[in-house]
Amino acid sequence: MQCCEESAAVLTRVVNGRVVTEDAVLENVDLLVRDDRIEAIERCRAPAPEEKVVDAAGGWVMPGFLDMHADYIEQMAAPRPTAVMDFQLAIREAERELLTHGVTTMFHSICFYGWSEFGRGPMREPENARRFVGIVRTAHRQRHLIRHRVHARFEIDSLGRVAELADYLRTGAVHLLSFMDHTPGQGQYRDLEVYRATLKAWKGMGDEQVAQSIRESRARQKMTLAGIREISELARSCRVAVASHDDDSLDKLALVNGIGATISEFPTTLEVARRAREIGMHVVAGAPNVLLGGSHSGNLSAEEAVRQDAVDILCSDYYPAALLHAVFALARTTRRELPDLVRLVTLNPARAVMMDGEVGSLRPGKKADLVVVHLLEKGFPAITHVMVDGRSVFRASYREGSE
Repeated sequence: MQCCEESAAVLTRVVNGRVVTEDAVLENVDLLVRDDRIEAIERCRAPAPEEKVVDAAGGWVMPGFLDMHADYIEQMAAPRPTAVMDFQLAIREAERELLTHGVTTMFHSICFYGWSEFGRGPMREPENARRFVGIVRTAHRQRHLIRHRVHARFEIDSLGRVAELADYLRTGAVHLLSFMDHTPGQGQYRDLEVYRATLKAWKGMGDEQVAQSIRESRARQKMTLAGIREISELARSCRVAVASHDDDSLDKLALVNGIGATISEFPTTLEVARRAREIGMHVVAGAPNVLLGGSHSGNLSAEEAVRQDAVDILCSDYYPAALLHAVFALARTTRRELPDLVRLVTLNPARAVMMDGEVGSLRPGKKADLVVVHLLEKGFPAITHVMVDGRSVFRASYREGSE
């Protein structure tokens, strides 16, 4: 019998970088990658002949970003209400763009909506949502660039889709579940004056029409607490983390934590965010909130929450570029060290979704997902190199002084 020799390992040495680990920035070290894993962080030495070399050229070497809440795919799949693109095209083009922002793991937010006064775009129609879940399910059996996951955002008035959600959980098609309630007067729309003004501007409604809309929304049938608890228990049995959305009171926070939610997304006040952290929940804020100087809904300031250690995760929400820029903006405006801020978009979200054993930090044994960041003029951060599973999947070379 003829024996086959094992294929030689692929060795890659990342040199000339400032390596951002979980708690420090290491200089004068190399990062050695064997196949798809980080093998060592060691003192600089001359590369061996069999080693490929990635020259970080003085940039920061960071873990790849994990974006656990983003509806960016909706923009890529349906850039106009009447323009629905091929979904395979959308996901392939999205992942190419996401790499330029440092995102190596994306939790695509797929909405399970019942009804909304603001309408719902094409990607929130049930059939399109089902199609996209299928696209993500098969993505890793095809050629791809990043890790794709599904974040099911389940509006609790979607009574007709509970069985569908349960099936997705049982078959591993959903990787994160959040419960949402956009009823005006609580959550994101707790300020009814803001809600009324938004409806008037968005749909041109008069005062009586707005009042009628609010009455109808509040009267709409929603899942019972027992029903929410049952789905939450199913998710947790399938190792899917459960999140609550727009927590606006300590009572609601205690309620959702009691049914098994371990993540509080976009709490509306600093008091609620602090309490969520105190009881051991992961707290998520939007990175665009940092760049804009506050919430577009008049709720929690993400920068203030980071300063107060009341938020431990940033997500892109709707603007993927915000992750990288928020990290460096916070480095300028707060006293937090760079490793602390990098964890907001890497290790902390990985822990929240139970992926930290594989990704989220540069540690021997973990997947070699990493990005190289350089600062351009006026401190503008730019991604110049990305590796996923130890493979170089993106490079950019900025020209200098050339027309």
